[in-house]
Amino acid sequence: QVQLVESGGGLVQPGGSLRLSCAASGSIFSIYTMGWYHQAPGKQRELVAAITSAGTTNYADSVKGRFTISRDNAKNTVYLRMNSLKPEDTAVYYCSLRIMSLRLDTYWGQGTQVTVSS
Repeated sequence: QVQLVESGGGLVQPGGSLRLSCAASGSIFSIYTMGWYHQAPGKQRELVAAITSAGTTNYADSVKGRFTISRDNAKNTVYLRMNSLKPEDTAVYYCSLRIMSLRLDTYWGQGTQVTVSS
C-alpha cells in the first residue's frame, strides 16, 4: 500500500511564489520518475515538470525559468517551487510518482489547488 500526500497550494497574487510538496509513504522499494501535472477547469491534465531518479529534469515551456522541481530521496518527497506566478498557472496540481512497491506502478496525489489572482 502506497499513499501520497500533497501540500502547499493556496491563493497567491501574480508575481508571488509557492512551494508544493508531495510525500510518499508505505511499502516502497524504489521511486523512479517523479512529476507534477496541472489541470485547469475544462482542460486536460498536463505535465508541468518531472525529475528522474538520476536528477534529470524537464519542464513545460510555459514554466521554464519560473518553476523548479526537486526531490529528497531520503524523505520520498518531491517539491515544486513556483516563482513569478501568473493567473494562467491557476489549476489543480497533482504529483505523480513511479514507484516500485509490490509491483511497478504510477501513483497520484489527491491534488492541491493553486489560485493566482489579485
